[in-house]
Amino acid sequence: MPSRVRILSGYGTGSCSFAMRSDRSRLRSGSLIRREPSSDDTRRASSQARGWWTWRGNELSRRGSRRKKTTGPIGRLKRISNRRRCPTTALLPICVRCRRSTAGWNFSFGRRGTAKRSRRLSHFLESCPEGWNSYFQVMKSMALAAWVGTFVLAGGQVMAEWEQRLEAAGKNSEEISSFVRKASERHGDLGRRAAVFLVGGMPEVDLKTLESGFLMENLALALKAREEFPWCKELPEAVFFNDVLPYASLDETREPWRAGFYEQCRDMVKDCRTTTEAVQAINKDFFNLIKVHYNTGRKAPNQSPSESIELGKATCTGLSIILVDACRSVGVPARVAGTPLWSNKRGNHTWTEIYDSGEWFFTGADEYNKAGLNRAWFVGDASKAIADDWRHAIWATSWKRTGDHFPMVWDLENRGVPAVNVTGRYTSGQEQKPKQSTVYLRLWDKRGGDRLAAPVELLDSSGKVLAEVTTRAGTTDLNDMPAFKVTTGEEYRLRVRYEEEARWENFKAVGEGEGTMDLVWPELGKGSVELKAISQWLALLPEERHLSVPQGALSRKDAERARGLIWETVRKELAEDREAEMGRKVAKAAGKEMKFLEQTFGKAPETGRSLWISMHGGGGAPPRVNDQQWRNQIRLYAPSEGIVVAPRAPTDTWNLWHQSHIDDLFDRLIANFVITRDVNPDRVYLMGYSAGGDGVYQLAPRMADRFAAAAMMAGHPNNASPLGLRNLPFMIFMGGKDRAYGRNKVAAQWGKTLEELREADPGGYDHKATIYPQHGHWMNGDDREALPWMIAKTRDPWPKRIVWKQSGRTHERFYWLQVPKGVAEGGQKIEAEVQGQEVTIRSGGAKELILRLSDQLMDLDEVITVTADGVEVFQGRVERKARVIWDSLRQRPDPDSAATADLHLKLVDGGK
Repeated sequence: MPSRVRILSGYGTGSCSFAMRSDRSRLRSGSLIRREPSSDDTRRASSQARGWWTWRGNELSRRGSRRKKTTGPIGRLKRISNRRRCPTTALLPICVRCRRSTAGWNFSFGRRGTAKRSRRLSHFLESCPEGWNSYFQVMKSMALAAWVGTFVLAGGQVMAEWEQRLEAAGKNSEEISSFVRKASERHGDLGRRAAVFLVGGMPEVDLKTLESGFLMENLALALKAREEFPWCKELPEAVFFNDVLPYASLDETREPWRAGFYEQCRDMVKDCRTTTEAVQAINKDFFNLIKVHYNTGRKAPNQSPSESIELGKATCTGLSIILVDACRSVGVPARVAGTPLWSNKRGNHTWTEIYDSGEWFFTGADEYNKAGLNRAWFVGDASKAIADDWRHAIWATSWKRTGDHFPMVWDLENRGVPAVNVTGRYTSGQEQKPKQSTVYLRLWDKRGGDRLAAPVELLDSSGKVLAEVTTRAGTTDLNDMPAFKVTTGEEYRLRVRYEEEARWENFKAVGEGEGTMDLVWPELGKGSVELKAISQWLALLPEERHLSVPQGALSRKDAERARGLIWETVRKELAEDREAEMGRKVAKAAGKEMKFLEQTFGKAPETGRSLWISMHGGGGAPPRVNDQQWRNQIRLYAPSEGIVVAPRAPTDTWNLWHQSHIDDLFDRLIANFVITRDVNPDRVYLMGYSAGGDGVYQLAPRMADRFAAAAMMAGHPNNASPLGLRNLPFMIFMGGKDRAYGRNKVAAQWGKTLEELREADPGGYDHKATIYPQHGHWMNGDDREALPWMIAKTRDPWPKRIVWKQSGRTHERFYWLQVPKGVAEGGQKIEAEVQGQEVTIRSGGAKELILRLSDQLMDLDEVITVTADGVEVFQGRVERKARVIWDSLRQRPDPDSAATADLHLKLVDGGK
């Protein structure tokens, strides 16, 4: 049996492939699928494929007769004959041009069912009876990919890759297949190869959304540039495909920029002879033409060209995207390059690389230098890049997958842009040993006064403590001085502590050798070095902060001030986006939109307003019914103070309030009101009636750390557990005659269970259960008695004891406990308690835990001890860090629950 089969092209410019249906096919000896001489395979390839096409017509020509009524003995013979000539369960090669319904890698046989995946032709041959192989020519010399639009099949790997591409495209697979087919029809084999390359490197989001027309326009204009511009015509095909053909560089908005940029840049480069001359001409004049220049007032770092042009503003990444696109529009190979973080930790930068005569060169976008390429203000910083550290390496984008990705600092989790590490071209490939200086220190009480003995810390520019010494005083020799070893050219800070006060001094060693610094106490800078570093860091652009968070340890006082500074920055930067949502009265998360109605009651307290989330009933009903329930819900409850919000469930299913997306939507809703409406995050309340009560049963335990109190009205818990309610006051209201689904009995049982839990744990499970004997499902408003009880409750974001019971919808954070991403398990129960400086954990089988710590929980200046499942797993001090505050507030815009320190624990065998 041959290992692979190759059939080169379809009928005319068409395209074909195959679908497996079974192993009971029959081919007549006179079929046009025929043997091809091995010496003439290329010349006859088209004829061979035409044979497949004709065979399809001949073999299936009587398809329609199957639909005719055939009864009796004659009819039975006709049916047997039809099965032989046109077997409905056979393994048949089906052309995708047969009808529209078969396009997009969706193969069908007449009106029979479709096959979800293509199969290699070798599968077909393997299923054939002995002797059938003589009808096929096996071309062993080449193995090409099985791409729609080429009528090519090959063995395993490439075929599987194509199938994966189309699977990733989902409902958009027809557009992708159509693009490749049209590229082959209109631009021949070069167009086919270009289209296949483009599809092979597309991010999944593009596969799912981009239309054939957009892709065809981009490809046609790229091929036009290759024909028109001499430098492009001479490019190796691989370079043209990777650095001229692509329609995007990073994750910017996809848009058809090529036609407009071609018209604008064509005249600029008409007298140029090389790509270097072309990019210089574009960089000199193009940004003035489109009126876009560097400005930090832009909306996003990764703006598309039209977004930057609309604003007239962009920063280095947006400008680089424009220059790359402008170059590609006239056939100049270009790509985005940059570093996530300079080795001196002063932020990131992005620029453009250009290909000329087999080499890559760089230039700053909108930074024309008449002296030529490879000249820019960042040359010195780039020369200190570190190839082995991805944060400090220099990366260049690639369309072809490389195994590495371009680190986009605005979205570090996005690994969808391939990249190559080009650090060596900027550092000359030789590791240079840093130059060292020795700095001696003396501290004086005043100029011409006496020396002081005091501890002095050496910090780097990020605030990390590198070393500590103590200055000399009294009768010690004047030349008896402590010293630091520092790297020349780097910036440092000295923190001097004297008589319970800390002061600081910045310095930089400018040359090798030794030197003495005489510090004068009254002249040293006052205030916290760490807070100064945090203020400077917060002044950076948002995308520059992720990898350059100050590392210095914070005092308790500084940590509180740092939390305020960071929260104000986070709130301000989130506000614009969140205001837009609030203006539309929607919350957006988890791919859903949730509408809401709102009413405001009473006067706002100085500590911030309360927020009441009130979930409507219905579910399992038409939208109009649920809409009616929603509009009625906003009228049910009127607290003495606060904002009442009635969200509209985004679905109409029976479980509309406890599907997994609701958690994310409620997190977003709460955050939006905290950010834009001055809501106090410690005074957020949850209520729900009927199906909304179902939601309270489910959401309150799994999101207990978000609420101050919760009240369930006339709902059913289904499979919910009350264990997570340990620190959340919980109310139950039910009509005694509400017997549907046993709601009244279940509510009474929940009340009893909560009472038992409180008896076993007197500090928790605050609750109140009320069963109205006279009421059925509608309680006639008597349940409004919940409001005075609830409004008296305030959330404690740092309770001393936690019971965390994961439901089927898992969470990664609960009060001051956290698990690493992706390891949360449904049904897992973790208990943790703080007594003084000791933390006791019952892990429930968890192998990793993160303690989110704060001075509200324990004194972080003192030693803490952690015991998990009877084993001591940590003893020591934990430093307060700006990074922890920053991560907490980015994860959840909730300043009261923001941690100032964290502790990562590896538990022995998950507590077993």
